[in-house]
Amino acid sequence: MTSTSKRLTTSPIRVRNLPLVLTLFLALLAGSALASDYSAVESKLKAAMAADIRTEAEIERDENRMPVETLEFFGLRDDLKVVELLPGGGWYTKLLAPVLAENGEFYVALGTGRVQESLLNQEGFEQVRVTAADANIFRPEGSRSYALEMTGLGVNDVDMVFTFRNYHNFGPEGRAALNAAVFDALKPGGVYAVVDHTRRHMEADNSENRRRFDPVLAILEIQEAGFEFVGYSDLHFRPDDQLLYEVGRKTVTGNTDRWSLKFVKPAN
Repeated sequence: MTSTSKRLTTSPIRVRNLPLVLTLFLALLAGSALASDYSAVESKLKAAMAADIRTEAEIERDENRMPVETLEFFGLRDDLKVVELLPGGGWYTKLLAPVLAENGEFYVALGTGRVQESLLNQEGFEQVRVTAADANIFRPEGSRSYALEMTGLGVNDVDMVFTFRNYHNFGPEGRAALNAAVFDALKPGGVYAVVDHTRRHMEADNSENRRRFDPVLAILEIQEAGFEFVGYSDLHFRPDDQLLYEVGRKTVTGNTDRWSLKFVKPAN
């Protein structure tokens, strides 16, 4: 009996460590769930990358733009409500729309003319919604940057807003309007994902840096709009881009150094 009683006695040390063990166990479960979430995204994303709708030129940019890794860094899931700003010709639209088609919601906003004309009428893209159609993007006379007049993104409780290589297009007031509209559209905890070409810190405007932007200034401006800066990625760090030339020059085009910054709307 004595021996059996000793075997059944609970060690005080194990009791004291039980909360820690449970915490670690739950953390492992959470990490496994997140990995599982992105596994579903990655599978859909790779299928979208192989779709016939993509051009050879778009496919050639995959290696440099690294969409699988980039979207994983920002935390994309396939059940989110997502807005892509200034989609241009739809390089990322062609990837995001199929990922979100079944379980999520996907919107494009601002400068959507090209994708509306050439992409959104295609099979598989019918569920993509256009929002903020009343926004006015224009270049004031004598300015090299665009201004933006808008009342908002026209959608609420958004989980994530992306803008890829567009922040540099706007002047200070336009960027402030953009950041404010994104802040209002996101739900608490929502992510603002911003990627752009790197400009040297505090470098004045010149003929070679119009499509580059100082990442430190971007952080300060977006924080000023109310966001928390939560992370950056060096996925698009390019040491051979000396930040001297316009991004369209042959010496750097397709291989520019870019910053990828992640912001979150505070929960309160």
